[in-house]
Amino acid sequence: MSVLIGLLIAIGSLIGGFAAMGGHIAVLWQPWELVIILGTAIGTYIIAHPMQVVKDSAVATGEALRGAIPKQSDYFDILGVLYGLMRELRGKGRAEAEQHIEAPHDSALLANFPSVLANQKLLTFICDYFRLIIVGKAQAHEIEALLDEEITSMHQDSLKPYYAMNMVAEGLPALGIVAAVLGVIKAMGAIDQSPALLGSFIGAALVGTFAGIFFSYAVIGPIAYKIKTTREKQAVVFIVVKQTLLAFINGAAPQVALEYGRKLISASERPSIDEVEEKTIGGAGQRAPANDVQKEAA
Repeated sequence: MSVLIGLLIAIGSLIGGFAAMGGHIAVLWQPWELVIILGTAIGTYIIAHPMQVVKDSAVATGEALRGAIPKQSDYFDILGVLYGLMRELRGKGRAEAEQHIEAPHDSALLANFPSVLANQKLLTFICDYFRLIIVGKAQAHEIEALLDEEITSMHQDSLKPYYAMNMVAEGLPALGIVAAVLGVIKAMGAIDQSPALLGSFIGAALVGTFAGIFFSYAVIGPIAYKIKTTREKQAVVFIVVKQTLLAFINGAAPQVALEYGRKLISASERPSIDEVEEKTIGGAGQRAPANDVQKEAA
């Protein structure tokens, strides 16, 4: 919503200011200039990037426009899944926990957390590392190194649409000049025509320069940056999982391990300790009796 509001303000200010100066708005409508600029930009974009990045750019743009970032309720679900699996592993043993990991969509425990089940990448990430914990042969520092490498790799892949879109934004002013040059060539071909007609051709050519700069700095560039911030916020959930699991591997009780993960949530979405205990423990259906909690804390 904020992206659409910003675009409306930018376009409204541009057209309104131009009209207030006495400009004729109809002159700005030069569809073939836009075809040259945007069509060339799209073509070079497809040439420069694999089709997977092109498709992911469309997905990332949709996420940026929707503001698809993790909300507090999503973090409650993530912490709830982690707590439930850690409780199963700590209290019932590997066999019980393995059932949830091998068939997560059939798990009664994970069924309480639909946002995690809907995020296949996150679900796979959680199950893979719990599987490593269950195997029990990897050392804590080895798992930490693997977590860091995978998170870094995923983050780099997730930002490819940002770099690709930013490249387009940087090239649009030059493509606007290309469109303007073609317009000037057209005008020179009509040099023997009336000044009014020649002036309209030159005005149309200049619109190409204007359009290239406008789309670069007021549309594509801001959307690219919005993609970057959106994908970076989406990456936080993996870091929360990482820190929670590392604390658990190093001997922390499930409730204490959750606190390690909670601390990495952005302040604007971070729930309080009491909220985490209430909603994650209750949501997992694993509320421990008082004596069990005391044992874990010890």
